[in-house]
Amino acid sequence: MAVLADSDTRWKWGALTAHRLAPGAALDGRLLRGRATPTGRQLAEVGVRAETLREVTAAEFVGDADRSRYDVLVLACVGGAVQAVLHGLAHAWGAAPVRPVVVTGYVGVVYEKLADGLLLRHGADVVLANSPEDADRFRAVYEGVGAPAGSVTEWALPFLGDPAEAGGGREGSRAGSGSDSSGSPGVPSGSSGSSDRTAPSGPRGSKDLSDQSRQPHPFTVVFAAQPSVPERREDRAYLLRRAAQHARLHPGREVLVKLRSKPGEHTTHIEELPYQKLAARLPGGLPPNCRLVYGHMGEVLARTDLLVTVSSTAALESLHRGIPTAVLTDLGIREALGNHHFLGSGCLASWDQLDAGRLPEPDPGWSARQGVAADGPYAHGTAFATARRRVAELAARPVLPPLAPYYTVATAPGYLPAVLARHGLDPTGRPLPGRSRETGEPGALRRAVREAARGAYRHGVQRVAPVIRRLGEL
Repeated sequence: MAVLADSDTRWKWGALTAHRLAPGAALDGRLLRGRATPTGRQLAEVGVRAETLREVTAAEFVGDADRSRYDVLVLACVGGAVQAVLHGLAHAWGAAPVRPVVVTGYVGVVYEKLADGLLLRHGADVVLANSPEDADRFRAVYEGVGAPAGSVTEWALPFLGDPAEAGGGREGSRAGSGSDSSGSPGVPSGSSGSSDRTAPSGPRGSKDLSDQSRQPHPFTVVFAAQPSVPERREDRAYLLRRAAQHARLHPGREVLVKLRSKPGEHTTHIEELPYQKLAARLPGGLPPNCRLVYGHMGEVLARTDLLVTVSSTAALESLHRGIPTAVLTDLGIREALGNHHFLGSGCLASWDQLDAGRLPEPDPGWSARQGVAADGPYAHGTAFATARRRVAELAARPVLPPLAPYYTVATAPGYLPAVLARHGLDPTGRPLPGRSRETGEPGALRRAVREAARGAYRHGVQRVAPVIRRLGEL
């Protein structure tokens, strides 16, 4: 199998998808060259090893992806890149009867650009839907434009699986709503809230939790930060300030601000205002029981008693483990924030309510529709079986039809050529002149130039763009 990914989170989804579809199969990793290409640390954090791993362009990937090499290709990229690769593969393979099975899907919650993203993914043999609700929505979009919808296949987010297999929820973590005025479960009101569990020792500031997930610890609140939600500096500073305030109000608790990337690393979404910088400027700084942390989300959740976020997919993983989960309403319930997706979930709450001790209780019906039910097929990993059978059945066929994306120069002549050109392909899927394959591994100079260009891009986004935006508001 081969996985093509264009960022850290999509590599996580793609690599784990490959593992779920064909456990034990050899895996080649291909990273689509761009501004969000992940670092070695980000790749290692996923925990899925690839036999080979290198950067490629869309044209290079298309040239290597044939049946003599692979049985299955997993395209874990943004919609435009998926569409470009689909057209590139369609051109390269033509009507050849023997070819790899092409699989694609979404990394997590789909709360915006549903039609846009789905139609850019149309043409793959299998389009994975992460829940029963997503499967219905995906089919409705395809059927609404008269496109075949048979590729839509229901399954679960690949990093969910069996809660016991994933490490499960914390022993002693509290499910259900109620009051926790002492700051720690099982500690009488009015006590110090320290309990007989001790917080992990170590310096304050940013740290990796991978070696501490099984250490004794107090009641732990995790705020899952997002690179681009919310966008405004004032809103991001507000959320960090409230996390710190929660830690001060509950000295017996530990509050962890879970960050996606370290300084200098790239993520799926551009992070103009990293929480590291906001924390450095926070009046009074962070209290001793509030820290910025990194690490594998599964390992962080293994020690979590309450997960707090605006709209991160981590909320679904937390709910799947039976961990009380709060989706913040402080900044409103708005499509731009993505928290509207959680309407009816029972998880909507404000920092004020959490400060008062509330532990949200999820609605079972909503959870079941989202594929994160505590019982049934999604609780025991069997939700992967349908997709696994589907891919195996397609791979076993002696003949597969040519790839046929909905978008063509006939259906989208003013849109498709630009999408393909961004990835070095002409409207037929053929590599553009001058975008031919690179021979061998890039030299040290070329690698250095690429890293410098990515660094300049990140600097422009994080330093220059906010200044220009503020000047524009004067």
